[in-house]
Amino acid sequence: MKIGVLGTGAAGQTVAEKLIALGHDVMMGARSADNEKVLGFAQRTGGRAGTFADASAHGEMVINCTRGDTSLAMLSGLAAELRGKVLIDVANPLDFSQGFPPHLTVSNTDSLAEQIQRALPGTFVVKSLNTVNAAVMIEPSRVPGPHTVFVSGNDQKAKGKVMDFLRSLGWQSIIDLGDITSARAAEQLLPLWVRLYSALGNNAIFNIAVMEA
Repeated sequence: MKIGVLGTGAAGQTVAEKLIALGHDVMMGARSADNEKVLGFAQRTGGRAGTFADASAHGEMVINCTRGDTSLAMLSGLAAELRGKVLIDVANPLDFSQGFPPHLTVSNTDSLAEQIQRALPGTFVVKSLNTVNAAVMIEPSRVPGPHTVFVSGNDQKAKGKVMDFLRSLGWQSIIDLGDITSARAAEQLLPLWVRLYSALGNNAIFNIAVMEA
């Protein structure tokens, strides 16, 4: 499958490299096509390098791995390239301007995913993978035992495609939280996640498991 990965940070690099290994045709997008990180990805993996617009146009499915404080502004300019496509949003609206721990820039009555969906009404936005770090995103078996990833979105068919994609990465426990407004809950897990990260140690690999009686 042709997949566009937006963002050159840890999440973007990790996800894109895994998708290359799985045989997908991946283009990583950055603000400029000559970005050193995106060119390095292409040279290292044989994947493609381009701008955010190039990667969005390339992908049958597109994954937003950009920083949550920049995602909305960047994606708002890609309505044409993303029209009719599934956009997996893994970003979180975290503000580190006052140090650690960060705070959410949007919560309770809205979410970053909802803002992106409003900005891109012709795109099928699905929130997922934002509650785990990059290593667990692409290799859930790194955390022993059953543990959970969530999806939120307005379109059932789009969520079905994302759940199939997640299964291809090895995810087994996938919970559909509901429409895109349920992304508020997934994003609001991040304050707990960063506290756990501190409590368990900065190299900890962990996730939350939902266990039913």
